[in-house]
Amino acid sequence: MKELQEIRYFSDEDSVTLYWRKPAYEAGTYTLAMDGKKAGETLKTYYKFEGLEAGREYRFKISCAEAEAELTVSTKAARKRIDVTQAPYGAAGDGRTMNTAALQRAIDDCGAGEAVYVPAGVFLTGALRLHSDMELYLEEGAVLQGTDNPDDYLPRIWSRFEGVEQECYSSLLNLGTMNHEDGYNCRNVTIRGGGVIASGGKTLAKRVIEAERERLGAELEALGERIAEYEKPETIPGRVRPKLVNISNSQNIVLSGVTFRDGACWNVHMIYSDHVVTQGCTFYSTDVWNGDGWDPDSSTNCTIFNCMFYTGDDSVSIKSGKNPEGNRIARPAEHIWVFDCRCAFGHGITIGSEMSGGVRDVDIWDCDMGQSMCGIEIKGTRKRGGYVKEVHVRDCVAARVLFHSVRYNDDGAGAKEPPVFENCCFERMRILGEYFSHASEWVECEAIELAGFEEPGHELKDITLRDVVIGSERKSRRQSISLQCCENITLERITCL
Repeated sequence: MKELQEIRYFSDEDSVTLYWRKPAYEAGTYTLAMDGKKAGETLKTYYKFEGLEAGREYRFKISCAEAEAELTVSTKAARKRIDVTQAPYGAAGDGRTMNTAALQRAIDDCGAGEAVYVPAGVFLTGALRLHSDMELYLEEGAVLQGTDNPDDYLPRIWSRFEGVEQECYSSLLNLGTMNHEDGYNCRNVTIRGGGVIASGGKTLAKRVIEAERERLGAELEALGERIAEYEKPETIPGRVRPKLVNISNSQNIVLSGVTFRDGACWNVHMIYSDHVVTQGCTFYSTDVWNGDGWDPDSSTNCTIFNCMFYTGDDSVSIKSGKNPEGNRIARPAEHIWVFDCRCAFGHGITIGSEMSGGVRDVDIWDCDMGQSMCGIEIKGTRKRGGYVKEVHVRDCVAARVLFHSVRYNDDGAGAKEPPVFENCCFERMRILGEYFSHASEWVECEAIELAGFEEPGHELKDITLRDVVIGSERKSRRQSISLQCCENITLERITCL
C-alpha cells in the first residue's frame, strides 16, 4: 500500500478539516477513520470532522484504493468569546449605528486563546485592524457591513494593486503590514463562522475614484495621450480603492465558512504572505469593476477549496507584480492549490496579467469554470518579463483555455525579455468552446488558444493537453484549436463533440 502524500489540515475547537493533493492515479472513494473507527467516505480531496472535543488529540486515517495515510491532530483549546454587543463594547447590530471604535476595541482586547464574537445583526463599520493569534467569529446572520464613505477607510496603508506598490485606502479587514523586504508580521489568525463580510461595493469605488481623480488632476492631465496605455481612464485613480480583506506579510491564516460581498475592488488579497487557507466561502461582486474574488499575490502555499464565485472579474487571480517593479522585487507566487471551486458568474481562474515576479507550481483540480468568461486563462503583456510554469489543471470544466498576450494594463517600463510560459499540463478536462458573458448570455468562442511570444526562446513551450473533450451540449459546431508561436505542444486523445 502506497502512502497518500501531502496531507494538510487546520483545526478549530470543535472540528478538524483534512485536505490533500489529488494523486495522479485514480483514487476512487476515500474512507476516513477517527481513533480507529470509520467516520465517513468522500469522493472529494477534503473532509471535515465535526462535533469534536476542544483541546483533545485525535488520530485520523485516510485510505483509498491504492494508498493510505495516518496523522495525529489536536483540536484547539476552547476560546473565551468576546461578545462585541456586551459591555464594555456595546456594538449595535441595527444597521445604522457606526461601530468602528467598539469593534476595534474588542479586536485590540482579544488575546491568544480568545475570539471576537459577532452575533446576528448588521454591524456598520469602517476599516478594522486584526492582529496575530486571534479569531474573528461571525455567527450565522451576522454582517460586518463596511460603509460606502471613503473617509471610513483612512488612514491609507501600503498595499499593491495591479502590480504597483502604493498607498491605498485601508481595507475593511486588515491583517499585517506590507513590506516586500520584511518577513511575516502577522500570524495565526482565523476568520470563520456563517456570517457575511461586506463593503460599499460599486458606490464606494465610484466615490474613491472621484476623490482621487480630483487629487491627481494635474498628474492625470500631464499624461495626455499616454492614458491609452492604461485599461481605462479610471485605472490610475482606481488603484487606491480599498480591498475587502487585505492580508499582508502574514502567515497561517484561515478563512472558513464566511461570505465575502461587494468589495470596492478585490475581495480577498494576500500579498507577500504564506499558508493562507480559504474554504467553504462564497464571493459576491458581480457589478464591481475589478471585483476579483481571491488573489494570491507574490504569496506561497495558498489554498482555496469548496468555494463559490459570483464575481465581476476573476474568481481566482494569481499574481506576482508588474514590470518594472515586479521584476525588481522578484517575489514569485508559488505552491498554490485551487480545488473543488465553482464559478456561477465571473471570469474564472486566471494567472496574470501581473506576473513579473514569476508564478510556479499551481495545481488546479475538480473545479467547474464552465459558466465563466475566460475559463482557465494565463496572460501577460510582452513587457512583463517573468515566467509562468508548472501549472497542472485536471478533472475540470472550463469555458475555454487561454495562453496569450493582452494589451491592457500595459504602462510601465518593459523588462529586458518577454515572459516565459512553459511546462503546463491540462488533462481530463471538458472545454465548452463558449463563454458566459457579462450580459449573462452564452457566446461561442475558440475553445483553446495557445499563443506565445515572437522572440526566440519565448515561444509557448512544453504544453500538454490530454484526455480533453471539447464542445457544449447546448450547441454543436466545428471546434478549433489556435496555436501561435508554440513549441513542443502535445495533444493526446482530444475529442470534439
